[in-house]
Amino acid sequence: MLRSILPECWSVETSSLWLPENPARGQCDVTSLAAHDIFGGEILKTRLPARWHFYNWIGADRHDLTDSQFASSIIYDDARSTREEALAGATLRQYTALRNSVARRILALRLRERPSSLIRPTA
Repeated sequence: MLRSILPECWSVETSSLWLPENPARGQCDVTSLAAHDIFGGEILKTRLPARWHFYNWIGADRHDLTDSQFASSIIYDDARSTREEALAGATLRQYTALRNSVARRILALRLRERPSSLIRPTA
């Protein structure tokens, strides 16, 4: 579910590197943090020529939700990282913008699936 809604959530507000033709570009920092908020697990990193690339380890699997930004596959180091390291590549404002956008999209999906479940009868 998260992978399908992220392209709608990414913007120049969530990364200064964002491009309409490559919406995942520069979104790895904030996306790894948002995924960690939702699913827990670990934040991992891989060294690329220009910078660190962040992604997640959830359960027993690697989840790189921004891999679509790359023209070809990357070789993963799976080096352990922290929230602080991931946030160092973004601003708190960018992270908050993505987190809030993701939360709104998830709520909208839940409302479409089960609108009556959010309305409780009064006694």
